[in-house]
Amino acid sequence: MADRSRGFMRDEFVTYAYILLYIALSSGQIFFNKWVLSSKEINFPYPLGLTLLHMIFSSVLCFLLTKVLKIVKVEEGMTLEIYVTSVIPIGAMFAMTLWLGNTAYLYISVAFAQMLKAIMPVAVFILGVAAGLEIMSCRMLLIMSVISFGVLVASYGELNINWIGVVYQMGGVVGEALRLIFMEILVKRKGIKLNPISLMYYVSPCSAICLFVPWIFLEKSKMEGNGTWNFHFTVLTLNSMCTFALNLSVFLVISHTSALTIRVAGVVKDWVVVLVSALLFADTKLTIINLFGYAIAIAGVAAYNNHKLKKEASKTVETTPKDGESIPLVSQTTNTTER
Repeated sequence: MADRSRGFMRDEFVTYAYILLYIALSSGQIFFNKWVLSSKEINFPYPLGLTLLHMIFSSVLCFLLTKVLKIVKVEEGMTLEIYVTSVIPIGAMFAMTLWLGNTAYLYISVAFAQMLKAIMPVAVFILGVAAGLEIMSCRMLLIMSVISFGVLVASYGELNINWIGVVYQMGGVVGEALRLIFMEILVKRKGIKLNPISLMYYVSPCSAICLFVPWIFLEKSKMEGNGTWNFHFTVLTLNSMCTFALNLSVFLVISHTSALTIRVAGVVKDWVVVLVSALLFADTKLTIINLFGYAIAIAGVAAYNNHKLKKEASKTVETTPKDGESIPLVSQTTNTTER
């Protein structure tokens, strides 16, 4: 009995450690990206270049883990047709999300960017309805209205609003919403479910190519003109490693807990980012209206997450096989972003 109790406590400790690791890495990566992009010491104000570096690093590391060291096995079932119709759009939207989101940090504060990201469920739901994946209802309309109103109030309370930064951030939100829609299509209509390493193995090279083309036209000449090729190799490598570790931490949390836990941890992380950024960055000045509006938006996000999880739980019950029926073997799907 004592051994069982100790084992339970050990598992509980490991679970909480993974959750704290996720919150720390997720929050830290946002601050790290902001510092790299805006710091005069690093002198690397190139969001496209930074995101491209992340994707190249992720591609190389995934290849080493799966094909050279063979620590992780790549999920099977991928075909050329699925790659062209699903993985490439996911990779393109992932690249768009990270590029535009990181660019927004050059114009607006981390806290305000985080507040604007609370509008994500609204974008996902509207695009989901358009794609036939969601059904409009009075309940969802109310939740979407609460989130939108909260973000509107938070924006109204922003003292130094920069509309260029807002446009970049909202573009990143749309890109992420489209990525999630394509992911849902991949899972629901094509029956492919991938763990994070497998997902990054397929998506990262595609995202890198999608970023490389605009980088050549938009940032390459600027980097050459400013002599930025003499960049801080150690700092940028560490930044890329943290990005990869963040994706891995999401997998660890979900594998030891549930999708609900990662969503709750995500809400906690959002508040940590908003409050800590006010202490770290001079361009962050929070107002009562900011925080009030963000609290309303987060309440709407919590209601949305609760609604989605109940819907997923009811589907799980409906699809639970009866005695004698076989259970399809599928792996877990995890959607992660570094922002």
